[in-house]
Amino acid sequence: MKMKKHVVLFIAVAGLALGCKKNNAELPTATEAQVKANWSSSAAYGSWSNGGYTVYNDVWGSGAGAQNIWANSYSNWGVWANHPNTGGIKSYPNSTKYVGVALSSLNSCTSSANFTVPSSGAWEATYDIWDSGNQNETMLWLNYTGSSSGSGNVKPISYNYNASGAAVPVYTNVSVGGHTWNVFRGNNGSNNVYSFLRTSNTSSATVDVKAIQTWIKNKGWFGNITLGNVQFGFEITSSYGTNGGGLNFTCNSYSVSYN
Repeated sequence: MKMKKHVVLFIAVAGLALGCKKNNAELPTATEAQVKANWSSSAAYGSWSNGGYTVYNDVWGSGAGAQNIWANSYSNWGVWANHPNTGGIKSYPNSTKYVGVALSSLNSCTSSANFTVPSSGAWEATYDIWDSGNQNETMLWLNYTGSSSGSGNVKPISYNYNASGAAVPVYTNVSVGGHTWNVFRGNNGSNNVYSFLRTSNTSSATVDVKAIQTWIKNKGWFGNITLGNVQFGFEITSSYGTNGGGLNFTCNSYSVSYN
């Protein structure tokens, strides 16, 4: 599982350098959205702060290919990614909002996202929600290329897998936070991971983050944590596209509200 690195690099980029090379091959021409965007970057850990959020390219996995990120704001951004058809997570481009309030003191916390994803590849459009100490990670898979049963070309972290290699959920058809999920529990060697796989895919959702964190707390899986980063993005395993043309992922809108 991922060890996301959030190294803030202050990069002034007027546009993508179309003449740069990687492995002696020309990078594809930037999309119109990238050219017109307020910020863009092809740096693995490129980041941009805007409106109290930070947008990250976050290409952290081994064997990754090229990935270019663009953003008009923390709410409207996207990536072109060309990661090979191999296993293992390559990147998690995302927009992040830090909350920093103890769960017991949090009156409410909700988030909304609307996004566009490709029809091929291996990936999840997912929230990644952390406690302030990064010991507990809650993933909310809204749209993904695997199965809600824990099988397919992307699988959640789990303590248990069946004979066919599918992750085994600890709870199924749980209605919490405004959606119905299959819930998986595991550990990636660095932190606890609680994965909520929406039982049907969607491209637009509002989630009650506090309700989901409270549900986990009530199971005794963690205590009165302080809610840290609330992230939304695309966890990409492969995105080779047609004839190596890569794939595009777009976040049309994203916001976090809390008090």
